[in-house]
Amino acid sequence: MTAADAPGAKPPAPAAATSLALDRLSWSVGGAVIVDDVTMHVAEGEFVALIGPNGAGKTSLFNLVSGLTRPTAGTVSLGGADITRDAPHKRARLGMGRTFQTSSVFADLTVGANVGLAVQARTGDSRRFWKRAGADGGPEASAALDLVRLSHRADALAGDLSHGDKRKLELALLLARRPRLILLDEPMAGVGAGEIGELTTVIRDVHREQGCTVLMVEHHMEVLLDMADRLAVMHHGALLALTDPDSAMADPDVQAAYLGDGA
Repeated sequence: MTAADAPGAKPPAPAAATSLALDRLSWSVGGAVIVDDVTMHVAEGEFVALIGPNGAGKTSLFNLVSGLTRPTAGTVSLGGADITRDAPHKRARLGMGRTFQTSSVFADLTVGANVGLAVQARTGDSRRFWKRAGADGGPEASAALDLVRLSHRADALAGDLSHGDKRKLELALLLARRPRLILLDEPMAGVGAGEIGELTTVIRDVHREQGCTVLMVEHHMEVLLDMADRLAVMHHGALLALTDPDSAMADPDVQAAYLGDGA
């Protein structure tokens, strides 16, 4: 009799389902290999940080995952479904959301109206949008703004927000679409030092409270080490390591990659 068969023994915890699976994913341009045979499986609800020196292929990998670029080899799967050939808008409907290095919000609309539009884009109901901009998202829009700590700015123009608050608004826009996987491409880029701490807290809250899977590219290592379950380290387009933060930072190959090329 095994320990699992003993009276009163707890059954083993089921393995987490795979949210995102990349299998032998590659992308070449004119003979130059940009992403090189990357295989990586991310579990449902996991937070994986993608790091590496400049030019390592991090954003190129994001473009392959989100559908902006089509791979020359390999596959991308979301929740077990092959989405390798799917366009970005179809991936969004399946639950994939992405932010970019440059903030993208409707600057001339209020914060609330921005989130209301995102809710309406998911539900298909735009009939009441111009009746009262910012109110149409209802409880969902309000909940998204609460989570990113922007409720007090709901009536402000999005263009008047600080860069850090625009990043929070982008997160609220993603939440309004009910994503299962969020790709964050350098969310701290351009954010003032005084706003990084709160933005880090917001991202952590979004991950924990929504239970969504997060894949994030970021150069602020202190941010990643505090949040990530695992680090995926890229170097010259290949996946150099995929492990917990302490093991990754202690890996001699990872250290050599950073010291050799710079962060």
